[in-house]
Amino acid sequence: MTKEEKAKYIDDLAVELSNANIFYLADTAELTVEVVNNLRRKCFQSNIRMRVVKNTLLEKAMDRVEGKDFGNLREVLSGATSIMFSEVGNAPAKLIKEFRKKNDKPVLKGAYIEEAIYIGDNQLDALDNLKSREELIGDIIGLLQSPAKNVVSGLTGAGSKIAGILKTLEERA
Repeated sequence: MTKEEKAKYIDDLAVELSNANIFYLADTAELTVEVVNNLRRKCFQSNIRMRVVKNTLLEKAMDRVEGKDFGNLREVLSGATSIMFSEVGNAPAKLIKEFRKKNDKPVLKGAYIEEAIYIGDNQLDALDNLKSREELIGDIIGLLQSPAKNVVSGLTGAGSKIAGILKTLEERA
């Protein structure tokens, strides 16, 4: 790779990092071509962009991104590294867990999710349990609707009871 190609590669990667709010770093070393192709296919089906990166070039791209702190993610840049970009915070974690049912890798090195940093494969379960933005909005709407539904059902129930009592009193008279 020439200096110009490296510079363009770093610039492109820096743009991707600055535009991405969610990305995972994974170790995909020692996987056969067939297994890597299968992983890429599953990534594509899950709307996840995956690419293998050189650690030194990724570190230089991280240095060029302004306004984002990648914290300790630089410390995990050793060995073979693949980067997975996603729009949903838990999608790569779910994919990695599902894929590892049949394979030993990929192993999670770290993740950057909306300015939060997760380091190590032991964080995979926590990342898998993250709720997406849509799920959180649904939960909030459900919580907001719950008291209103209780008031409406209370008024409806009480109204029918009062009407029943009045009808009974009317019939007695």
